[in-house]
Amino acid sequence: MPLSRKVDRRQRRTPAAVHVPDPTFNIPFHQLPEKGIDGNTAYEVLSNELLLDGQARLNLATFVTTWMPSVAAKMMAETMDKNMIDKDEYPQTAAFESRCVNIIADLWHSPEAESATGCSTTGSSEAAMLAGMALKWRWRARQQKAGRPTDRPNLVMGANVQVCWEKFCRYWEVEPRMVPMEGDRYHLGAEEAVAKCDENTIGVVAILGSTFDGSYEPVKDIAAALDKLESDKGWYIPVHVDGASGGFVAPFIQPDLEWDFRIERVQSINASGHKYGLIYPGVGWAIWRDKAALPKDLVFNVNYLGGNMPTFALNFSRPGSQVVAQYFMFTTLGREGYTRAIQNAQDVAMHISSGIEEMGPYELLTRGEELPVFAFKLKDGVEKYSVFDVSEYIRMRGWLIPAYTFPKNREDLSALRIVVRAGLNHDMADQLLDQLGDQTEQLESLDGPLPKRETGKRQAFKH
Repeated sequence: MPLSRKVDRRQRRTPAAVHVPDPTFNIPFHQLPEKGIDGNTAYEVLSNELLLDGQARLNLATFVTTWMPSVAAKMMAETMDKNMIDKDEYPQTAAFESRCVNIIADLWHSPEAESATGCSTTGSSEAAMLAGMALKWRWRARQQKAGRPTDRPNLVMGANVQVCWEKFCRYWEVEPRMVPMEGDRYHLGAEEAVAKCDENTIGVVAILGSTFDGSYEPVKDIAAALDKLESDKGWYIPVHVDGASGGFVAPFIQPDLEWDFRIERVQSINASGHKYGLIYPGVGWAIWRDKAALPKDLVFNVNYLGGNMPTFALNFSRPGSQVVAQYFMFTTLGREGYTRAIQNAQDVAMHISSGIEEMGPYELLTRGEELPVFAFKLKDGVEKYSVFDVSEYIRMRGWLIPAYTFPKNREDLSALRIVVRAGLNHDMADQLLDQLGDQTEQLESLDGPLPKRETGKRQAFKH
């Protein structure tokens, strides 16, 4: 997010003469113009500038939905004017939110699915922070009841967590206890999680779908290890599952996997509706196991615009269209449709990973067997080019495939990652494989190694 940077060398833009007859007319970039221009001209000017963006459908870096049925997009456009916070003025939109909460709670086997405790958010980051607050508040209450100090809370998680968890710890003054990667273990394990816990641990975050390689953390094993820890030490430490991506994958294509509220120690789960929930950004969902899992003093009852409204959120006003779209997709797809869409994404992901494995210079880290996401690296001995060069070369064909280094303790490992979402079909996958093969052949044919770039100029890992 730009806070104060001014990055444009040009200070003004000049519309094409076909739109504005006066060739001296221009529009400032960084100041409000004295006079505006008509909407059609503004549309042309901004559309031309947006041509410089990448093609969203070819963006294999992001987990965020880049395709929806046109009728769903139409419904979103028609409901953009509804403010999600105005539940008294838009009671049916509020009812859609409540239905979505119950539907998701049922998917995740909540014991109170018919009257579930949960809410929509702007995305998984907000949902994660709300869940983290509930963990801290409940830990503090337990400590106070036992007469123990409350000044040193900590949260245990793997080094592969999304940055929102680091933000939560910093903003709410919780010590982050990160478990580093080790060897071929790229996410949190049960033994490593328990080793970081003590009486001040507010919870353990388990990731259902690591952004680094698409793998699931062993939620059931982590919970069982915490059961034993409680039996040995008397420390009650709950589990929060960050299902930002996997929360809308596992229920449909891995229904027998126990990761959700079927595990008693799991007290809360978050997910992104705008990832494998299959809607445009941005909406997330936070669901608690039951009413007891969400402390009452975190919920505000607001007298707003004539209605008394309970609210638990970091934001206030936001459009209701994403919630409407989520309910629309639940209604139109149903369980069968979601299963079909997610299974197709996984089939495409494994088709691409198999094709890449056969190319020669690449080695798979994961295959897309959990999330429809996989990571791969260059084999040892490939020295003329790096994964960063592969990323740049394939971008020449329009495909956006991120290259990145793994976190502390495995910073020696650089990889590429492909996220398959709805909208990427087998035909597009075959085109990707053909074009990646062509670009790889070009790199292999180099007479010598490409110049190495400075580490600071490498593209950062953002997803």
